[in-house]
Amino acid sequence: MFALRSHCCCTLAPNITATHHRYVWKIPTISNIYLNKLHFQPISVAVSNADPEIKNLETTDAEEPRFRWVKINSDSLTEEQKHAISQLPPKMTNRCKALLKQIICLSDEKGSLSRLLPAWVKSVKPRRADWLAILKELSRLEHPLYFEVGERVLLEESFEANVRDYTKIIHGYAKQDRLLDAENILLTMKRRGFLCDQVTLTALVHMYSKASNFKLAEEAFEEMKLLGQPLDRRSYGSMIMAYVRAEMFDKGENLLKEMEAQDIYAKREVYKALLRAYSMTGDSEGAERIFDAIQLAGITPDVKVCALLINVYAAAGRSCEACIVFENLRKAGLEPNDKCVALVLTAFEKENKLKKALDFLIDLERGGITLGKEASEVLAGWFRNLGVVEEVELVLREYASRN
Repeated sequence: MFALRSHCCCTLAPNITATHHRYVWKIPTISNIYLNKLHFQPISVAVSNADPEIKNLETTDAEEPRFRWVKINSDSLTEEQKHAISQLPPKMTNRCKALLKQIICLSDEKGSLSRLLPAWVKSVKPRRADWLAILKELSRLEHPLYFEVGERVLLEESFEANVRDYTKIIHGYAKQDRLLDAENILLTMKRRGFLCDQVTLTALVHMYSKASNFKLAEEAFEEMKLLGQPLDRRSYGSMIMAYVRAEMFDKGENLLKEMEAQDIYAKREVYKALLRAYSMTGDSEGAERIFDAIQLAGITPDVKVCALLINVYAAAGRSCEACIVFENLRKAGLEPNDKCVALVLTAFEKENKLKKALDFLIDLERGGITLGKEASEVLAGWFRNLGVVEEVELVLREYASRN
């Protein structure tokens, strides 16, 4: 097949019509019949066994190999591919299903996204809703090509990309600790004239915090405040977590108080992170403040939260306070786990209160609570240090018989 512009030797004579002393050049149309006489054929793409939803696919560059949209043969699919295709939503449009099937089955032999997506766009003229449905499904499937498709879709005019679309990709990269990829998308977004909003900056705070880059996280948070918009609990929470990771617990707690002054309360995991930080560093006063803040926020402490408070008391050898928290836990209808029991025994051991510990164990037995592995090991270690060998063997034997 030859290109028309280089081999057509016919002369197109102008047909001049006078209209108010002006001349309009009329160029006759070259019809397919006329081309046939010159032994030329209209340019077209022949696709055998094509999917009925996709027809007349062409590539924009005549020099590149055309993408052959071949109907999916179920016999050649892997079990994983069959499962992924079977999970496609039944109400999804055929045009979207056709593209997703090709992406799921895409391989180096069958083509590439750089040819597949333009071919699909040219064929079906997708709308933004189509792109969103495809990206949502790829994300749900956790497909390895999700990010590559997402980046290419951002360039499509029919997608009408906005700042939120860029933020989703940035956040997705951040969740996988792909910091460089996320920063590249951020630079691309800025080059195309999009400004960071509160949601984007929150994602950046979270991303830099996870990467232990506190300085950049703080810069993103300060930029967020300059927007002049009220911060939500997600934005505050991201920065508090950054302070916790940077071991600046007091600044995180101050930000928590700033939130509470505006009747904004952080999520449970934010309070828990601060409580754990104080608990592991042995700061009982800080742990008490956060434990009280949790209840003021309307969050009911669970067993794990109570265990963190018991832990800080156990480390300080404050068995009385540890027992109070343990009893309050039971009064609230919660079932203490083996970790809580082990921590209370540790507190008794630090103060060498063997009788109190035995009374505690008897009370547990009456309440139907048996010692688990960790609590048994604490008790056995304590007895061993006291030189009471027989009691140690008895504890270990009872534990072995239960398991």
